[in-house]
Amino acid sequence: MTAKARELETGRRVLLYVVLCALAVTMILPLLWMLSTSVKQPGVPASSFFPGQPTAENYVKLFTALPFGRFYFNSILVVLVVTFGQLFTSALAGYAFARLRFPGRDVIFFGYLATMMIPAAVTMVPQFLILTRMPVLLNALLNTTYFTDDVFLIGQWYAGKPLGIDSYFALIVPMLFSPFGTFLLRQFFLSIPRELDEAAMIDGCGRFGIFRHIIVPMSKPALATLGIFVFMGTFKDFMWPLIMTNNMAMKTLPVGLANFQNLYRTDWSLLMAGSVMMTIPMVIIFLICQKWFVSGIQLGAVKG
Repeated sequence: MTAKARELETGRRVLLYVVLCALAVTMILPLLWMLSTSVKQPGVPASSFFPGQPTAENYVKLFTALPFGRFYFNSILVVLVVTFGQLFTSALAGYAFARLRFPGRDVIFFGYLATMMIPAAVTMVPQFLILTRMPVLLNALLNTTYFTDDVFLIGQWYAGKPLGIDSYFALIVPMLFSPFGTFLLRQFFLSIPRELDEAAMIDGCGRFGIFRHIIVPMSKPALATLGIFVFMGTFKDFMWPLIMTNNMAMKTLPVGLANFQNLYRTDWSLLMAGSVMMTIPMVIIFLICQKWFVSGIQLGAVKG
């Protein structure tokens, strides 16, 4: 390589680094502003980037102004059940579509996959009507008033209604199934050699044994990737919990944080403190699963 070519290559690298640094700054500035605003004392303008004399009072006040601890518990409970539930159902469905042979398999798969093209706003109203009418129909069917009158209580702790509005059932069950998750895992399962299945069958292993002892252990990158997507998507979901919760004790973090905003005033310090607290679980999950997440992306980018 000539000196002129080396200079040109060096100039390109410098330009690339400058562009990447500029993009990194634009992405990190909102996070720094959020952190700065969360430690501002009363009277410091929210538009000011620097907090002045920082204080942790906003984080303490966060748990007294609203039942923030309950919001946090609801979000963690819902997101953990949805994540593990969706991983389980998607893995089973993906295994069936990738490994089992049955009549209409491909037609069913493509029909299931076609539901990804339906906007969530289209199915939201039917889901809402089904879940709100389900308690009334079950009461009529079983000749009881349990599903509409009663609530779950653990001591003095409000645990919601059995079904319908203000129930964990409504927040969790509709999210347990995912066409995207089924498609992602099915494509990954197809890349696992079938010879491993045949060898396991020779050793006396059944279909579920193959799924448990071979497919799942070899699919950790794909499962971790899907788990991160589901966790983050569910944790920051706003619209569905907003529709399905009226009681303050059943609201999740995104819906609960919206209470700091109203028509006339927004408490930016408390809102940003809550936002900082909300990002912590997502950062932790990403750091824990980062190795498998990157590995899953690399495997998906290499053909053959």
